[in-house]
Amino acid sequence: MIPPHQNADFVYHMEDVLDLYHQPYNPRYPAVCFDESSKQLVKEVRRPLPTQPGQARRHDYEYERNGTRNLFMFTAPLTGWRHVKVTQRRTKQDWAHCMKQLVDEFYPEAECIRVVMDNLNTHNPAALYETFEASEARRILDKLEFHYTPKHGSWLNMAEIEFSVLTRQCLDRRIPDEATLCREIAAWESARNAQASSIDWQFTTDDARIKLAQLYPSIHV
Repeated sequence: MIPPHQNADFVYHMEDVLDLYHQPYNPRYPAVCFDESSKQLVKEVRRPLPTQPGQARRHDYEYERNGTRNLFMFTAPLTGWRHVKVTQRRTKQDWAHCMKQLVDEFYPEAECIRVVMDNLNTHNPAALYETFEASEARRILDKLEFHYTPKHGSWLNMAEIEFSVLTRQCLDRRIPDEATLCREIAAWESARNAQASSIDWQFTTDDARIKLAQLYPSIHV
């Protein structure tokens, strides 16, 4: 049985994120979802057989592994914007540089950026102090407001939806190297941003209190 305090923690973070999703868009206080994934790079060892009438392009079952790259996903669901950053690692320092980029490059005019993400140990505000001078770390943090999804509640992060689309439309095939990966992701990102493809999130706090009632702690008076 899950202890009541863990249920309460789940419910608190879930409702916090759901309430944020249903606030109207405000360019001074944009909401951005952030998540990370990875992509295995795979080289062909034999030239694929070309497409023929009635037959798709065929790949040999053998391949050569060529390392893994980390993918950081930024997405603003209400405006239909997203950006994917490819890195070799996913350390605290990599995360800190993502937050700096969010503040300085993507939303320099915002008063406060509300960031939805999971509570990984690398997603720690202290990481900015481990990466930048104290004054710089404080400057960045002063423009960020973190909203953490609960443990086992990553489905609440809309960046996962974007990763699903990215995988289905772009990454569901063999990609040999980092240069190709970056080029293909950039093309996908540009096309999807041009369409301003947004996410229509329907699930609300009221829905959660009905459909997920079993997750709410029992109150005994």
